[in-house]
Amino acid sequence: MKKNLLVIILSVILSGITSVIVINYHERHRERVAMNLPAAQISRVSLTQQAYPDFTFAAENCVKAVVHVKVLSKGAIQTYSLFDFFFGNGSPQPMQREQLSAGSGVIISPDGYIVTNSHVVSGAEEISVTLENNKSFKARLIGADEVTDIAVVKIEASGLPYLEFGDSDALRLGEWVIAIGNPYNLTNTITAGIVSAKSRSMPSYDEGFKIESFIQTDAAVNPGNSGGALVNIKGELVGINTAIASRTGSFTGYSFAVPASIARKIVNDFVDFGEVKRALLGITMQDMSSELARERGIRDVKGVYVSDVLKGGAAHKAGIRESDIILSINGKPVNSSPEVQEQISKFRPKDRIKVVILREGKQKELSVVLEGSNIER
Repeated sequence: MKKNLLVIILSVILSGITSVIVINYHERHRERVAMNLPAAQISRVSLTQQAYPDFTFAAENCVKAVVHVKVLSKGAIQTYSLFDFFFGNGSPQPMQREQLSAGSGVIISPDGYIVTNSHVVSGAEEISVTLENNKSFKARLIGADEVTDIAVVKIEASGLPYLEFGDSDALRLGEWVIAIGNPYNLTNTITAGIVSAKSRSMPSYDEGFKIESFIQTDAAVNPGNSGGALVNIKGELVGINTAIASRTGSFTGYSFAVPASIARKIVNDFVDFGEVKRALLGITMQDMSSELARERGIRDVKGVYVSDVLKGGAAHKAGIRESDIILSINGKPVNSSPEVQEQISKFRPKDRIKVVILREGKQKELSVVLEGSNIER
């Protein structure tokens, strides 16, 4: 019995000694490993970094060049005379009544040229412009173009703050922009958003415009913003706010602006010639689709399909044929009808452009001399 007890005690002692040796070995080994590991890289994250770009430079510099445009017009209303109502045939009689409407505009020269929307000054009998400093001026209409919804008015002043047109072609999807205008007859108001789409055809609840290649943004635009400025964070004028896609007339999530590339050309035409010099390519076109590509045996779904060519027109004279696919105009890729419209709208009649087409699987560059027309096809 004593012998068995002694054996048990010795076993316990030996186990304890072995455990101590093993633990010491692992501790020394872990220290050696830790000594050989490289120092950890510590990353510091600033919680004060701005999540959004700084709009203050653009806002403070551009707001002075945006004006409030007030328009007095005469509209016909139908009225009944008391005598005709009781004794006559009850036919309404037209009557002229003065109507006051308002919008926004952007000063584009120090001597008082202002760009706004055509629909803002439509039917105007009198136009007045109120600057950011509350000074008011009578304005005269230089010209209005319903096709692009761009108009130019002029006030007699000098040394005015103004904005220069930027490069709307350089705008990128997701880029921040700010809209400046006078919604609801308020003073200049600034909202921010991103470029949601380019070369967009606007959903129209009426006749719509004939040239549709709008910049779509989610910057809040409301009645009275029409004709106001769309600027990038550098303070460059990249568009003229035009419309809201809404049945209610109030902002519902997205709005549209005429690109600076189109507005600049219309403004220059009015200032230089007193009218718009509109160029015409002379084709009927449609956007490419998977179905159309399959039907025509085309591999890539890109470019714009030429469905018809006006005989004797600019495209016909240059050698563009039906079933050709337009890939680019003056080096600018085009993948929709609005993009073609936007590119052509930059030019005047007799301007020469380079058009790259795809025909029977081969690319070909053609030189096209644009022609003039009073009607945009």
